[in-house]
Amino acid sequence: MTPIHETLRSLRNRAVLSSDLVRECLDAIKDPAGEGRRAFIQVYEDASAISGDGPLAGLPISVKDLFDVAGEVTTAGSKALLDHKAAQKDAVVVRRLKEAGAVIVGRTNMTEFAFSGLGLNPHYGTPRNAFDRESGRIPGGSSSGAAVSVTDGMSHAAIGTDTGGSVRIPAALCGLTGFKPTSRRVSCEGTIPLSCTLDCVGPIASTVSCCELLDSVLAGEAFAAVPEAEISHLRLGSLNGYVTEGLEEDVAMAFHEALNIFTRLGARIDQITVSAIEEIPLLNRKGGFSAYESFKWHRSLLEEFPEKYDPRVKVRIERGRDIGEVEYRELIAKRNTICRLAYDAFEGYDAILLPTTPRTAPRIADLANSDEAYFDANAAMLRNPSVFNFLDGPALSIPCHRPGRPPVGLMIAGPTMSDKKILSVGKTLEHALSEAGLATHRTAIRY
Repeated sequence: MTPIHETLRSLRNRAVLSSDLVRECLDAIKDPAGEGRRAFIQVYEDASAISGDGPLAGLPISVKDLFDVAGEVTTAGSKALLDHKAAQKDAVVVRRLKEAGAVIVGRTNMTEFAFSGLGLNPHYGTPRNAFDRESGRIPGGSSSGAAVSVTDGMSHAAIGTDTGGSVRIPAALCGLTGFKPTSRRVSCEGTIPLSCTLDCVGPIASTVSCCELLDSVLAGEAFAAVPEAEISHLRLGSLNGYVTEGLEEDVAMAFHEALNIFTRLGARIDQITVSAIEEIPLLNRKGGFSAYESFKWHRSLLEEFPEKYDPRVKVRIERGRDIGEVEYRELIAKRNTICRLAYDAFEGYDAILLPTTPRTAPRIADLANSDEAYFDANAAMLRNPSVFNFLDGPALSIPCHRPGRPPVGLMIAGPTMSDKKILSVGKTLEHALSEAGLATHRTAIRY
């Protein structure tokens, strides 16, 4: 997929028409040999270019089935909400996309209620990863259809949510770029919540620059591109601890090759361990914020329609039943302490690096047929990206694998409200990987 800034330039110069781009996307969605029927829950067949000169004018984009669109029922990838009232107005991020001139071609499939990092959905099907499609590998979740809509040319970018990695996981497993901002920068109004504490809205696209532009629109900010940093001036922290345990061979090789490339180009990389971060898995052992807060939202719906839930999602939500108010308040206090200690440890570093996920994409069939394999893979995929949801820091995933190998994501992250710095460092490291022949936007979806 062509980076969106190149496509937008062609649109402005009238070298290409928005109507043609939209038609190409809709044709790709309808292709019976493609993944459109599994990647999208709703398709806007009458989508057309919006007049105006906004920053995304004429660009076809998909949105996750978690965002309200006026006049439509928001189902969140579930059957339990089909009879609910239609939304009265667009979610804030949907409104901002439209005001920026984006053409929304449809609502993408997702893990039911966004509660898994794998992307399986028993109600609407699971879109297959572009890598090794014959074997049928997971796209990652929960923004599963979002990533596949981009890899397969069904949209030029996608908007998803990220509560424990749901933008970055599918970006990593599908060879794309995904960005989770500091949560308070982008409004979640009009979005069905998973965890009001951890939920974020972010883009999936081809490059860091693509995500940067989309992020500015989602945040309602005037766009001003940040420059690349000078790589020889960068001081980077490579995070150790449980986030580097049990790395699959392809992940370990790609991650360490990336670090070696950055070091050869003059970046200083320190191996760091942050003891406070090592406490996060223990605090989340009963389900953490997501279980407690989602159960409060779902309690009455679970009582009314328990049979309509994906059993694997239902069991995770119901863990919140056993978390009391006192325990929840203690979790908030401990989170604040861990954030403070982690930010102190990050002081002096331009960014923190770690693998986005410890594994590459497994086969859908292997997970669909085994609860044990499903929950093991889910825990693995969520493990690393959820660190920076807990810390409320911006986190970017860029592809770092060799062309032709299973996609691997490199996470570039930092303390809260360091979003612009992380995007700047991300551009620099993306450039370095591209020059070294590792996966970039030009190879990420060509398998």
